[in-house]
Amino acid sequence: MIDKRKVTAIILVAGNSTRYGQNRNKNFEKVNNKSIMEYSLDEFKKNKYIDDIIIAVKENETQNVQKLIEEKTVKNIKIVIGGKTRKESVYNCIKNTNSDIVIIHDGARPVIKQEYIDECIENVDKSQGVTIGVKSKDTIKITDDNNIVVNTTKRSNTWIIQTPQCFDREILLKMHEKYKNEEVTDDCMLLEKNSYKIKILEGDYTNIKITTFEDVKIVQEFLKN
Repeated sequence: MIDKRKVTAIILVAGNSTRYGQNRNKNFEKVNNKSIMEYSLDEFKKNKYIDDIIIAVKENETQNVQKLIEEKTVKNIKIVIGGKTRKESVYNCIKNTNSDIVIIHDGARPVIKQEYIDECIENVDKSQGVTIGVKSKDTIKITDDNNIVVNTTKRSNTWIIQTPQCFDREILLKMHEKYKNEEVTDDCMLLEKNSYKIKILEGDYTNIKITTFEDVKIVQEFLKN
């Protein structure tokens, strides 16, 4: 039963925001007088399953996050220094908890809904990994390194992966250690390498990740609604 298992939420805000193009961490950008990462933090903080939260941050930005937590008087939150990559940041976080389940979320996805957090956690016992995603609206083609098409995916089976992603902590920790030299773009890929079963739960297209500065205006409209 999930109710008897400890759940830690991991929120990632230690990225470089290179594509954001504003020479600052997008997670601290204000949208409707509230920083982007606060939206994610607030949703996980009030979720019925979450026991504690770990935030992965850059070392030089720990004071910013600490001040935010103190202003909100938020309890059961730990700040962990992130790594050079997303993968390293997650690994640093899962080493800093002894929970049974971890649920990982990009701080830059502020339009996260409670139902997706719930569904990820509730389904983690049915497969080794769970992620939110949306079906691709476009045809996706696979190319070689010279941009020559080698395959076209079936659109109905092609998904755009989002977060949150939820895992048994011990399994995820083992996969991080086993494939520590492998480059991956999400944690599901680590389990896929070991033929673990990954379940995709259908989310919606509002759960976008702020990547470029233009995305802020889009998210602003979503949050108004």
